[in-house]
Amino acid sequence: MMNLAITGLGAISPIGLSAAELGDNLLAGVIGIRAAPWAIDGDPARGGLYGAVDDRFDPHDWMNDRVVAGTDGFARFALAASAQAVADAGLDPAGLDAERTAVVHGTSMGGHFALSRAQWDYDRAGAGAVDPKTQIKIWPNMAAAQIAMAHDLHGPSMTVTTACASSLDALGTAALYLEAGMADVALVGATEGGYARDGDQAHFHAAINAAEAGYGMSSGQLDPTRAMLPFAVDRVGIVSGEGSAFFVLETAEHAAARRAPVKAWLRGYASLADAHHPSSPEPDGRWEELVMTKAQASAGVAAADVDALVAHATGTPKGDSAEIRALNRVFEGPSKVVVTGLKGHTAHTGAASGAMNIMAGIRAMSGGRLVNVAGTTKLDSEINFDVALGEPRTVDVEVCQVNSFGFGGQNASVIVTRSGPGAAS
Repeated sequence: MMNLAITGLGAISPIGLSAAELGDNLLAGVIGIRAAPWAIDGDPARGGLYGAVDDRFDPHDWMNDRVVAGTDGFARFALAASAQAVADAGLDPAGLDAERTAVVHGTSMGGHFALSRAQWDYDRAGAGAVDPKTQIKIWPNMAAAQIAMAHDLHGPSMTVTTACASSLDALGTAALYLEAGMADVALVGATEGGYARDGDQAHFHAAINAAEAGYGMSSGQLDPTRAMLPFAVDRVGIVSGEGSAFFVLETAEHAAARRAPVKAWLRGYASLADAHHPSSPEPDGRWEELVMTKAQASAGVAAADVDALVAHATGTPKGDSAEIRALNRVFEGPSKVVVTGLKGHTAHTGAASGAMNIMAGIRAMSGGRLVNVAGTTKLDSEINFDVALGEPRTVDVEVCQVNSFGFGGQNASVIVTRSGPGAAS
């Protein structure tokens, strides 16, 4: 059974530039989906929708010009979110124990925009037009590396890339470091990013948008409030988003020694392979069911103890169907669980989505209100569990479960609790 303290939160998202803003705007029903910059004349019907980070984000608020010039957007988001988490935890950024602090970061695509921009520049104007810093921008480990350099950290530094499960797997990996005695503190989170901004003309994400549409993943909806419909009977697909979410994770002893307020406790984690198809889960959801029950066993809780579950809930026909079937079986019989999902608010933020889900659960623990699923009005008839629709639900959340299921059959689930060991068992 894990017993690790979450003491700091930070977020850069389509609906807020801090964890507090993210939580406030989720509860206020704010939708971060909008017309993409490559839409002709701003018309989503002629280019599509996306979930970009709030336009107020300025990397210069968080790093110097040299770092800005040497990083892709995903690393900039991660630097900002991790700095917020350190401050929120009440830690001195210059006083972190260099050899006892780990950095664990998850990302699906790393510096994809920097790479595509470099190729576009090369094709347009030749080798001389290519940014000489391209190499240090594109590698997926560069966000973790930049965070370590920002704080002069020399403990474990690890990058996890398990698609949409990356943030939960990053958290689980960080927990293993702490439990093994390799670190006392971990800066852990996940990021997706790199949309065209600041006058860039390459607009790489337009290619991803086109690929999603061609593969049958894109919702094709033009109304941002109906673009992603988790668990809806009329769900049709996703809208891609970006952002970063970070935690400070500490051993219980380290948090107690500095008398740190604990926002939540990481109590359980499980990860396994679906091993069915590159993009579709096993239709009956049996592996998603198994990862949920393994996470509960890891935490020493039963399904009946779970008060809230923040689902992966992509709003895709196949993805949601498998998760619905898994949830029906895990929570069959008497159950108090209330289920929700964030993607109708934020779009699908890829690797960062699971970490944002945890933040929604932690917010419900402290405030007693669980965000509702945005957009969805009529649930899939197969659902046998309680889903928060219409408005935030008043729920006393002691135990929260969070799911993340990624391409390639990457299944992960975690349990976080409001109180330490003993209160939720």
